[in-house]
Parts: sequence; C-alpha cells; structure tokens
Amino acid sequence: MLEVTISSMGAEIQSVKGRHTGHEYMWQADPEIWDRHAPVLFPIVGRLKNDEYTYNGKTYHLPQHGFARNEEFTVEKQSEESITFLLKDTEESRKMYPFEFELRVNYNLMNNLLEENFTVTNKTDGEMIFGIGGHPGFNVPVKNLGLEKKDFYFTTQPSVSRIQIPISKQNGLLDWDNRSLAPTDSLIALSDDLFKNDALIYQLKGHDNKISLRTEDSHFHINVWTRNAPFVGIWSQYPKTADYICIEPWWGIADRSDSNGKLEDKFGMNHLDKGEKFEAGFSITFHGQDDE
Repeated sequence: MLEVTISSMGAEIQSVKGRHTGHEYMWQADPEIWDRHAPVLFPIVGRLKNDEYTYNGKTYHLPQHGFARNEEFTVEKQSEESITFLLKDTEESRKMYPFEFELRVNYNLMNNLLEENFTVTNKTDGEMIFGIGGHPGFNVPVKNLGLEKKDFYFTTQPSVSRIQIPISKQNGLLDWDNRSLAPTDSLIALSDDLFKNDALIYQLKGHDNKISLRTEDSHFHINVWTRNAPFVGIWSQYPKTADYICIEPWWGIADRSDSNGKLEDKFGMNHLDKGEKFEAGFSITFHGQDDE
C-alpha cells in the first residue's frame, strides 16, 4: 500500500511512500540538482525554437514545458483514493497562449498503482492546439540497497526496437534528421553518462508501452505504462547528477530544429475543435525492496 501526497501547485505529485516501509519513491526536488518532483507539462512539451511561436500572425513567448507546472489548480473532486485538479485559462495565460481551456488532472490510487489522467477541454471559439505530458522523477534507491547506479537498468515492453530522436546541443531542439533505430529490445544500463546528450526520446507510435526501472539485486522496480502516448522521454540532470530518473510519457514534443515557428505547423501537437475533449494518461506501479 502507498501513501501519496499531491500539491495543488501544478497538480504535482510530491511524494509516494510505502505505507509500511516508509520508502520514498519520488525524487525530493533538491534545488541544487532539479527542483521538481513530477511536473505536468502543458500547453507544450519541451522547448520552442527561441522560446516563442506565432499564431494568427501574432508572436507569443512560452517557457520550456509551458506554464501549468507553475499555476495553482483548484481541487474539483476528492476522495480517499482519488483527486481531480482543475486549471482554467486566465487573462495572464492568454498573453502566452491565446486559447480558452479547461485542464483536469486526475489521480487514482489502487494498492500499488497510481494513475495520472489528463482531460483537456477546448472552450475557444475555434480550434485549440496543444501538447501535454507527464514528467515524474523517481528515486533510484542506490544507498538504501547498498548498490551503485550501474546496478539498475531499463527494460521496455513490447520488446522491440524504437526510433530515437536526438536533441541538438546547440539549441535544445529535436535533431530530426539524425533520428535512428535504437536497440530498446534489450536492457538499457543506467549511468550518469547516459544523459550527456540530454534526454533519450523514443517514438512509441501511440501503442501501449511499459518502461521499467529494475535491478537484479532487489525486488524493487517501478513500471510506467504510457497508454497510447506517441513519445516517451527518459532523463536525468547532466552534468549535475543525483540518484533519480524521470520516465516521461508525452502527447507533444519539442520543436524540430527546422521549425518555422508557426503553432499551426508544430510537430507532434494535438488539435481540438470547439467543445471537444482530449483524454490521455499513464499509470505507475511501485514495488519495494520488501515486496510491500
């Protein structure tokens, strides 16, 4: 059984602990390394070219991963094992993103499984264009288990190769022309150098995938089910390093280096007509070293 703490600021998971063991599964936001736990990414995922875009001939500025992670959500519904947060557009948000919307982030806890669900509703009189994603950071229990980072690894299901999209060191955008087939049909050993070129980004083509963080030396493992996400990012800070890792299901992605800056043409975005809803989400299961 788990005890989960979620903040209304950003509708962000703060803590997931084993109720009996007290083991903390989530990264605890060390400001010297990475000062987040599990931000919600909206209305973009990743970075825009020059941190700006144009829409209907007007230029807007948006920071990496958008603004939702820095906004106070309201609690719309809550029970012992479920909570739903709501964010609506404001006068300030429309200066960065000229759409009227409702964003709901729902969490459901069932034993050792935590669901994170997104519902985006277009309230604009016209089309709405957006990206959304999760960014949960997990502790790698190196010290608790008396292990080293190299004793942990990733596996993916289904066990197939996937297209990997590199990130340009020059501008932090997708180096689309140099994407390649990555051997994700075998385990990926964890190391600090794994992220020297930024996140590992894989195309999932919308199929259900499972990404697991594991070790042969303990029952500990974490599984992330991406549930139809078209992309996933695996990331940890570099060159600053610490014992954590992020597994990030995305329904959106950073700009390509050849982006023309027009939101209408942005790669990987979702389009909603007036009144329509977009639903997506992912699930995480947590398994402790004591098989709690």
